[in-house]
Amino acid sequence: MTLTDPTVKSAPPTATGADQSAPRRAARREDKQRRDIQALRAIAVLFVVVYHFFPGFLPGGFVGVDIFFVISGFLITSHLLARPPRSARDLAEFWGRRIRRLLPATFVVLAVTIVGVLIWAPQTVWTNWLAQIAASASYVENWFLSGQAVNYLAADSAASPVQHFWSLSVEEQFYLLWPVLVMAGLFLAAATRRRQRRRIITAVLGTIVLASFVVSIWITVVNPAGAYFITWTRIWELGVGGLAACVFRWLQKRLKDHDGVRLLLAYAGLAMIAWSGITFTGSMPFPSYTAALPVVGTALVLLAAVRRGLFSPLRAMSWQPVQLLGDVSYGLYLWHWPLLVLLPYVVGHSLHRSDKLVAIAVAIALAWLSKVYVEDVFRGRKPLGVPLRRSFVFAIVGMLAFGVTAAGIIGWQAQRAGAEQGAVTHALDNPTSCFGGQALAHPTECSPHGGKLLTSATFAAADQPAPYKDNCWILGDFSQQKTCHYGSDSPTAVKVALVGNSHAGHWLPALQQIAKKENWSITTYLISECYTVDAVVTYESPARTANCLAWNKKAIAAIAHDKYDLVVFSNRTAGLMPGKDLAQTQTAAQKDYQKVLEEWSAAGRRVLVLHDTPYATDLRDVPDCVAAHLDDLSACDGTTARKQVDPAANAAQQMHDPNVAMLDLTDRICSASTCYSVLGGTIVYFDRGHLSTTFVRSLTPDIQAAADRLLRR
Repeated sequence: MTLTDPTVKSAPPTATGADQSAPRRAARREDKQRRDIQALRAIAVLFVVVYHFFPGFLPGGFVGVDIFFVISGFLITSHLLARPPRSARDLAEFWGRRIRRLLPATFVVLAVTIVGVLIWAPQTVWTNWLAQIAASASYVENWFLSGQAVNYLAADSAASPVQHFWSLSVEEQFYLLWPVLVMAGLFLAAATRRRQRRRIITAVLGTIVLASFVVSIWITVVNPAGAYFITWTRIWELGVGGLAACVFRWLQKRLKDHDGVRLLLAYAGLAMIAWSGITFTGSMPFPSYTAALPVVGTALVLLAAVRRGLFSPLRAMSWQPVQLLGDVSYGLYLWHWPLLVLLPYVVGHSLHRSDKLVAIAVAIALAWLSKVYVEDVFRGRKPLGVPLRRSFVFAIVGMLAFGVTAAGIIGWQAQRAGAEQGAVTHALDNPTSCFGGQALAHPTECSPHGGKLLTSATFAAADQPAPYKDNCWILGDFSQQKTCHYGSDSPTAVKVALVGNSHAGHWLPALQQIAKKENWSITTYLISECYTVDAVVTYESPARTANCLAWNKKAIAAIAHDKYDLVVFSNRTAGLMPGKDLAQTQTAAQKDYQKVLEEWSAAGRRVLVLHDTPYATDLRDVPDCVAAHLDDLSACDGTTARKQVDPAANAAQQMHDPNVAMLDLTDRICSASTCYSVLGGTIVYFDRGHLSTTFVRSLTPDIQAAADRLLRR
């Protein structure tokens, strides 16, 4: 993953004078000596692979990416200082080398991955995964994942086989930016002495590093999920490697006769790396200041440039298997993750330890093959470097090819979905007593699963209510608060409020059906995860915690103040309250829900509380399961353990308030012994916990009847 040419593995920074022959000779000499860099590559890729295949064995193995970042920053900055860009042509030459070094292997892995996805992965994941493959080919996968990170639903999505390209995207963006900054530093230093030029370049790069470090700390607080992928939170890690390159030769002069100090730096750095890998966990704030430990540790090893000796770690670092692993580290990083993600689909079950060991061996073999027959072939000036434009044509054509391929397949799926929507509309307009959730209401007449699936699993995966398409959710850190309107615009319309988190939002399709017939005007108060109580619910960042409470206070007051004829209320009560476990949280939440319902009732609001629906926690994704078991849909069903405790529903039942009613439709999803994933020819969920639009619409008669009874009181 360290994206550098072998000729610049340890190219030392030199004064930026006109004569470049001395630095080049020094680079070649040191290239033979820096086996420690190859060893660091081996450590980094080993950390990543072990973490991905056996996360419990090395919980902090994700810091391998941070080790790669520092190495890349060090080597690329060394190269830029030895051969500083002074013109647009120099920049183009630099970027051309990066293209020839990176893209051939990248394109091969992505092409093989596309074939694997189309052969073995369920069609339910094609749209998302192909979009990510296109993003990876263009090196913007980190921004794609950052956007998904603020999407609550995406948290349950299966990891794509190219998700690991986020770090390669960060590096490629670094390679676009960093030489421009070095050249800017040269221009700023044009009128100064050679020694001053080095200081000015170091100051320019150091300013960027400091700014990125501060941004990393800030964004990790306000948007911890997205911060992991964002370029601005990661540049400082590569920049630390760059700063190490800036001071490298100066420090080497002072360490010339101090091997003891070199050993101290090297062992301290290795200890910091090892401690990070062993003790770090995914629950820690990251990258933020936490990443400084492996980052600084890696920089210390690079600066130590430790020599051979009795107590030197270079003896172990020079071991041939370690060096070979470092040689294939880029290819191994590319290949290991697609194998890990796709192999379960190939073998038809979760991977056992033996399966994983075989997959690692295959990944190493593929890494060696791609190095010898792809990376090494395209690394030099030929066949893509002369003339220079060939490199850029190759990059553009390749990126466009992946983009067009992905767009074509996604478009084909969209066409199929359009045809299936016609069948759904017909079924909704002409419902039978066995359609969807009504199948369990007529057990003597209906087979639970139904005779034939009305829609494909692919259609079900995208069968989400309107707020997802309309961006009518409060997401991320909950700071962008909004309401949306659906249904009638008539001043005489029945005013309805839909309030809660995503488990309220999935009921909207039924309310929209009623709105068409009964002249309802619907206002949504929908937020992701945060459930509607006037109490603190803790989330992973202080901003989310505070904004959740602020939104709840605002929404509760708005419902009490505005003259809604009907309030439809539903939540999944999952987030914990401070100092409480789940059971204690649910007990406290029931009391808080009752206070909210009492406030609304006292204001004259009629409230229909919809009991939270069963959650398929035993499955990763219901449509994926259905796609894999079309010949045996019962394989995707679960026990009644899927049923949920709902403090809001319990509060409504115990109030005996004529303005508050509770409707529990669990019996439309679960029988006495089974909770179904397919009912009456419809797939119940579009993921594993949110009801599909088609299934919810099959429950419209039940919801309308309950609403009518409440409105007539």
